[in-house]
Amino acid sequence: MLMIGMLGGMSWESSAQYYRLANELVRDRLGGLHSARCLLYSVDFAEVERLQAAGRWDEAGTLLAAAAGRLEAAGADLLVLCTNTMHRVADRITATVRIPLLHIADATADAVHAAGLRTVGLLGTAFTMEQDFYSDRLAARGLTVLVPGADDRALVHSVIYDELCRGIVSDSSRTAYVDVIGRLVAAGAQGVILGCTEIELLIGPADSPVPVFPTTRLHVEAAVTHALGR
Repeated sequence: MLMIGMLGGMSWESSAQYYRLANELVRDRLGGLHSARCLLYSVDFAEVERLQAAGRWDEAGTLLAAAAGRLEAAGADLLVLCTNTMHRVADRITATVRIPLLHIADATADAVHAAGLRTVGLLGTAFTMEQDFYSDRLAARGLTVLVPGADDRALVHSVIYDELCRGIVSDSSRTAYVDVIGRLVAAGAQGVILGCTEIELLIGPADSPVPVFPTTRLHVEAAVTHALGR
């Protein structure tokens, strides 16, 4: 079993899910008392968030690339960046380390294709929904990506940072997200990508009339599959 390097803390609420899911999946696949061989490097999200808000992506890339290097030096055989948004600087990380970085959008695109869908709605932070680093990668895999309107994007973003990243999960926000999903479906979405690792704390399959694609779980599944050589 290879050593999975988890670059997390953005936020720790979702990084905890990465750790739990990786161990559950290894246990389910290997049985007995098996658990995942993994290393977790958790950054201070407040520092990263300040760089995001200021548009200082180069500095954020430098910070995360250094952390990735530490995971590699500690023995990681592969990397997962435990956040959708910070894949904005994935190229900087891959240019720094020699071990593979498993891109979260690739794992998601694989799942969408496996479901036989081509047009998907994308929920995430404003950075993920409004910048092209994520949607372009999905488009390169033959997918059509729809994002919510401006008001809905602002709502989705604020719930992530003001609630989910702080461990707050509210029924009212779930209802608001369900309404956003409904508008994406009305616009033609055949499925919805939960393109922020915290959204899975709020939304599940029962909350959507179309399939949802939980990027955290899909990313971890890809990492465990890689680590087990399957």
